[in-house]
Amino acid sequence: MFKRAFDVLCAALGLLILLVPGLLVAAWVKLDSPGPVFFRQERVGRGGRLFRIHKFRTMRVDAPSLGPQITIGADPRITRSGQWLRASKVDELPQLLDVLRGEMSLVGPRPEVPRYVALYPAELRERVLSVRPGITDPASLSFRHESELLAASDNPEQTYVEQVLPQKLQLSADYIRRATLGRDLVVILQTLRVL
Repeated sequence: MFKRAFDVLCAALGLLILLVPGLLVAAWVKLDSPGPVFFRQERVGRGGRLFRIHKFRTMRVDAPSLGPQITIGADPRITRSGQWLRASKVDELPQLLDVLRGEMSLVGPRPEVPRYVALYPAELRERVLSVRPGITDPASLSFRHESELLAASDNPEQTYVEQVLPQKLQLSADYIRRATLGRDLVVILQTLRVL
């Protein structure tokens, strides 16, 4: 209950503070490449419920038909504005709307697409999906250079499924087991420092 109140307060304050910069980013995205400002994608939330996550669009509109769901290194589908938005993680800021809507939390396991959630081991699936997914978490911090890691692989999809995803799931499960508001504040401060 207190975590939800904290999330709503911080998300509302964040959206208010970032309103003007957000409008500038939206204009940049729109001018840089044709298509919508926001990217929406179906993700799996708490209890296995599907929802649509919001991000500033960083790729060409036809990107899903041109390559895999994971992004690898210097992916040619990424727009010029998208390169900076991804590197700075500013593309994630619209998820504050998802926090207000109750679909997400500030801190929690990152929500995955259904395709990858189907690969979760049953015991970890239940634990990871028992809480609201978050904008940031310890796994996101540990794998903030995931795209470069996958680019170095001969088979990025296989590397993600067999190496990266299991480690992320374990970090998420560990976070959930020890989650407190104090730990959430530490993760938020670490995220801000990394950015």
